Amino acid sequence: MVNIFEKFIKTFFKNLFRRKKHIKLGLYGPPNAGKTTLANKICEDWLGESMGKVTNIPHETREIQIKEQIVIKSGKKEISFNLVDTPGIATKIDYEDFMKFGMSATNAKKRAKEATKGVIDSIRWLDNMDTVVVVLDATKDPYSQVNITIIGNLEARKIPVLIVANKVDLRKAKMKKVQSAFPQYHVVGISAKYGTNIDEFYQGLFKVVG
Repeated sequence: MVNIFEKFIKTFFKNLFRRKKHIKLGLYGPPNAGKTTLANKICEDWLGESMGKVTNIPHETREIQIKEQIVIKSGKKEISFNLVDTPGIATKIDYEDFMKFGMSATNAKKRAKEATKGVIDSIRWLDNMDTVVVVLDATKDPYSQVNITIIGNLEARKIPVLIVANKVDLRKAKMKKVQSAFPQYHVVGISAKYGTNIDEFYQGLFKVVG
């Protein structure tokens, strides 16, 4: 009887923690890697609505954006999470870069100030994350200081990570280079813009969340 009772208790708590799937899921990465585009795709797939504005100007997302109670399903499995779209992380923000997109000096300086605050907020929010999806532009060198800094911060915090090599629809995309840069992580190649391999992304998310 004692053995049966102990087995019941172990099974009960095992199932209890297995069902606890509501997490804070953060999207991190450098500017213009496609974080908000991916956030919009996730929200459109599971909520029927978008999340944020997307442009080709760096640091379009300058504040933390959150969508609550998203549930994704695969067969009998499901994950419930709050999706946190963070401003792009950069080691240097120069207001003159924004002027190249037609902004006045005044607006460019304001944008740079907001972007700097956004980077600081993104780093602060790392301590609140249960799982992080690092979104990288597959057409760019993955061995950048920003990418290594992001991954290093996640490793130090022992946060589960899924790496997304975005923009695989572009000819310059080098999926294998991203995989070689971070062999210790599961890497999924997608096009958030066109939904390419998005099912593979969701399956990767289930693997990371466990």
